[in-house]
Amino acid sequence: MASFTKAVQVSKSVNNIIKGLTNLSLLPNVNTASSLTFAIRRVPTIQCAFIHSTPRRDGLMEFFDVPKNWGQDKVRVGRSWKLDELRLKSNEELHKLWFVLLKERNMLLTMEEAHNREWKYFPNPERIDKVEDSMANLETVVRERNKAYHMLETGTDGERPAALRFNPLGLRFLYRMRQYAIPRFMNTKWKKTHMFGYGGYAVHKFLRLYREKLWNAKRKARNREMGKVCTLLRTFPNLDLEAVKEKYPSVDLEKAKKSRKIDGHFVRD
Repeated sequence: MASFTKAVQVSKSVNNIIKGLTNLSLLPNVNTASSLTFAIRRVPTIQCAFIHSTPRRDGLMEFFDVPKNWGQDKVRVGRSWKLDELRLKSNEELHKLWFVLLKERNMLLTMEEAHNREWKYFPNPERIDKVEDSMANLETVVRERNKAYHMLETGTDGERPAALRFNPLGLRFLYRMRQYAIPRFMNTKWKKTHMFGYGGYAVHKFLRLYREKLWNAKRKARNREMGKVCTLLRTFPNLDLEAVKEKYPSVDLEKAKKSRKIDGHFVRD
């Protein structure tokens, strides 16, 4: 019985609303407009914001260049972003520019692979280098700001701590530390993949031969520079020695002057 009474009350309220709307439609224009304005004001509104986006492209076609550049032998492009230009931009602008460069790099790599599969020339391959240089410069600017912020707030640069370690072959490398949920003495998986230190006869023999190879490379480079300096002194006797010393700092000019290579193919007096 109670449910029936509640249903009758709901139907009466619905009929009253319908009669009110009907009366509004029969009123003059002015009163109708004012009444509708009053009715609209009482209706709750949903807050929303306009969405602005770039021109729509169909799915995977974003990984390809615009059709007008297909089959072209040369594509006109600009230079890469410089550090001074990126330092003038806000963090929001740098964030947007990073994704623009990321999409551009993915597109260029896709087009390069497509040209390679067709055995065709990829126009202006330096575009990839320009994009990568821009991304490296942008990352440098962001890291500078991050360091400055951490220096002001905490007194540290905020960079990931690192230290020099020796791998199993005895070669030094930069190991970047990070936090783990398990302590180091309990983390068996970390111990298997991070083996520091070296030992044994084979490792010491490898290090001896490796150092000898590095020393021979430095010796050959030094002799090569000495030969270039001697050739310049033989060709141009009045050469500016200060300029030579600035360009070849590892060469001993006094020793080069006494060398027989600067005399040429004739006997000294």
